[in-house]
Amino acid sequence: DALEALESEEKEYLKDAEIDRILKAFRLDAYAVLDLQPGVPESDIKKCYRVKSLLIHPDRTKNPLAPDAFDRLKKAETELMDEKHRERLDEAIADARMLLIRDNKWTVDSPELKTEKFAKDWREKTKMVLIDNEHRRRRQVKAQMQEEGREQKKADEELDARKRKREHEQDWEATREQRIGSWREFQKGGEKKKKKKAKPIG
Repeated sequence: DALEALESEEKEYLKDAEIDRILKAFRLDAYAVLDLQPGVPESDIKKCYRVKSLLIHPDRTKNPLAPDAFDRLKKAETELMDEKHRERLDEAIADARMLLIRDNKWTVDSPELKTEKFAKDWREKTKMVLIDNEHRRRRQVKAQMQEEGREQKKADEELDARKRKREHEQDWEATREQRIGSWREFQKGGEKKKKKKAKPIG
């Protein structure tokens, strides 16, 4: 019984540790969330997601943070399985590496690139590049939404103008009989006046 209790406790500890790691991982980097190295094959992504999702599934742990961690894990897997998103992420990671090499005036063959410090600095640089890319993407989305807003406003105004014109035409058509009647009355009145004027005086 004591052994079982210890095993159960150890499993819960592993679950809690993984949930904590996922929640602390940089969320714009799907590789970091899944704890994978960039460039791994799709089969590794699927396998890693399956193992981790079973470990931290909200139905299998009492940890109140499990649902949030599970959602982040699922989002990361979805992003890496999306070819375009994964391509953009891989480009950002490659850009971070090249920026780090250029900033330090190294070459791709420099021995510094094999150190743990470089790996750590590369992760930090990747964060900066991803944040910068995300800001740029949000600005583009905002500009696009503003442009779409202007286009929508213009379309609404044109629609409103057409509606007013149509209503005016309908009102004009609805009062046609009234106008024709008024014109006929006016004509009759005009003819009587003309006859009176045509009579000789005295």
